[in-house]
Amino acid sequence: MVRRVLVNTTAVFLVLASSVAAGDDWPQFRGPGGQGHADAAELPLSWSESDNSESDNGESKNIIWKTPLPGRGWSSPVIGDDRIWMTMAVATPASPEHFAEKSAERSDAASLSLASEVALHAICVASSTGELLHNVHLLTVENPGLIHSMNSYASPTPVIKGDRLYCHFGAYGTVCLNTKTAEILWTNRELIVDHQNGPGSSPVLWRDLLFLTCDGQDEQYVAAIDKRDGHVVWTRNRSGEMSDQDPLKKTYTTPLVIDDPQQAQLISPGANWVYSYDPATGRELWRASYGQLGFSTVPRPVAGHGMVYVCTSFMQSRLLAVRYDGQGDVTDTHVAWFSDKQIPQMPSTLLVDDRLYFVNDKGRFSCLDALSGELLWRSRLGGVHVASPLYSEGRIYLFSEDGKTTVLRPGPREELLATNQLDGRFMATPAVAGRALYLRSESHLYRVEEDDK
Repeated sequence: MVRRVLVNTTAVFLVLASSVAAGDDWPQFRGPGGQGHADAAELPLSWSESDNSESDNGESKNIIWKTPLPGRGWSSPVIGDDRIWMTMAVATPASPEHFAEKSAERSDAASLSLASEVALHAICVASSTGELLHNVHLLTVENPGLIHSMNSYASPTPVIKGDRLYCHFGAYGTVCLNTKTAEILWTNRELIVDHQNGPGSSPVLWRDLLFLTCDGQDEQYVAAIDKRDGHVVWTRNRSGEMSDQDPLKKTYTTPLVIDDPQQAQLISPGANWVYSYDPATGRELWRASYGQLGFSTVPRPVAGHGMVYVCTSFMQSRLLAVRYDGQGDVTDTHVAWFSDKQIPQMPSTLLVDDRLYFVNDKGRFSCLDALSGELLWRSRLGGVHVASPLYSEGRIYLFSEDGKTTVLRPGPREELLATNQLDGRFMATPAVAGRALYLRSESHLYRVEEDDK
């Protein structure tokens, strides 16, 4: 079902507050603007590994290097000064008796795991060679709680800016690292909530503030901490009505900061509502309800045409287009359209010109008119999709959990350009620098680039 109200089609794309100049930096989850767009030219169209390659002599194609990683995590790579940074966790499994005790009241116990202790690290890889340069121990967490099999103890993507790396691990803590010296500059462990299934939301940097989503099943709020020393500047509790069931109050989404000429806004989906805040003060600007349809929200919003596009995730995922120029409760006045068909629960959406593209968790790919919500076309890719899509130079890249990348051309109809296969399990959203794609699997980091040799 699609519902339409009058929209302003003359609005142009937003300039995101976190944008940086195009080049070799990839500073945050989903890139410089946080919306999955890469300005790099000539990204590779095809690649393969030696054991499944169709190239001559069975050699790998366009795999510049493949580096084993010394720990586990689903955080995406971030890149600055030709260095690639990621977070990871080294967990000590809990005893079977301890796991049985902790998971006794969970109906999804088969999908859970438990550590007695977890060591959280930041690792650095040289972009030119794939050499592991740094492995910095940041935090040790005893009894970190249950974690879902689709999650890790190091899922939030860090942020890099200049010679500072901001690593966030949800309720386990936030750490600032000097990337030149690998020295820890500050640590904040004040913002504690019960994630139920482990941390997921990535931090967002704007001016001197680092924004954190703290939507647990016990407490739900957004926080801003000072990037210089880690002290809490403001917190804001969620104001919208939520379910009376605690597990239905949590989220894992990453907010988006937009620089509107009238008012900068922090767009932050929560359980049952999407909110806009003044990023400087935390004052709530507006909120829109999606009813009892959304919790455990994962996809990051995208913005353009005077609207933000939000997926509500679990229960039934709904996609809403909300005009962002309202005040107060704008549910009845500013929801331009919504769709309930094949909407992703985990991958984020992709806005290219006046079309919205997305792949849902079961591999159904859709193209909608971004102004009206009208379905333009849909195809079946197959596979499980968790990583968010990427757009660069007239190509959309889609990454499935089993290592398959599908490359499509955006447009009014489906046009398949290539499919590529790598080994391993892929949950992290890729990064881009220069002409290279950086793909993180459960065990390795790949540099994929057109090989000029």
